[in-house]
Amino acid sequence: MAEISDLDRQIEQLRRCELIKESEVKALCAKAREILVEESNVQRVDSPVTVCGDIHGQFYDLKELFRVGGDVPETNYLFMGDFVDRGFYSVETFLLLLALKVRYPDRITLIRGNHESRQITQVYGFYDECLRKYGSVTVWRYCTEIFDYLSLSAIIDGKIFCVHGGLSPSIQTLDQIRTIDRKQEVPHDGPMCDLLWSDPEDTTGWGVSPRGAGYLFGSDVVAQFNAANDIDMICRAHQLVMEGYKWHFNETVLTVWSAPNYCYR
Repeated sequence: MAEISDLDRQIEQLRRCELIKESEVKALCAKAREILVEESNVQRVDSPVTVCGDIHGQFYDLKELFRVGGDVPETNYLFMGDFVDRGFYSVETFLLLLALKVRYPDRITLIRGNHESRQITQVYGFYDECLRKYGSVTVWRYCTEIFDYLSLSAIIDGKIFCVHGGLSPSIQTLDQIRTIDRKQEVPHDGPMCDLLWSDPEDTTGWGVSPRGAGYLFGSDVVAQFNAANDIDMICRAHQLVMEGYKWHFNETVLTVWSAPNYCYR
């Protein structure tokens, strides 16, 4: 019980946007790793569940999301990655989500986004924020090691496929995703990279992505993938949509974005 009361105290501290000690981060990450290592590359989730897109260190928007949608564990949540970078509170945001995951593992699912990467976080803010707030890169190291254990996707009720970015020309079935060795830095290309980087595009077939990683995929690709896997739709994040969500391809793909006023836009 001592562990749970410690964890509850840390959760309360993080909810107030207060940092926890470096030693506590280390212990939290060790516990999170034990939980995440057991999860599948296509993690099963049951409805009802509230699905969220990119947060990007916007801690107060995450708090508002919990205020409106209900708190963990009363509400079941699925976060589709990009917890860190660009916003001012990446450390508090990621650590709060991680602490909730350790405390209520069956009520919150975290999958990996393209920003859950050592390379990307060194450019877009999380690395510098860890250094500024903790005075060393140790906390960044603990967190980026956890990134490697995050699941690549989720499936709700066997019917809604959730992934950060999108599809890959080297993946036709969910079983092919299940065989990926995810415990590594996000590669520059290949199926794991594509899942985290690709975008839907009003076109057919596959296109070159302007992002320099992943692909653009058309409505025919989605129809084929959904039919092959007997799923109804794909839910993903990764792209700013001003209304917070946007349907594509006759409601077979849904983009969800959860960082309002992103970069003050």
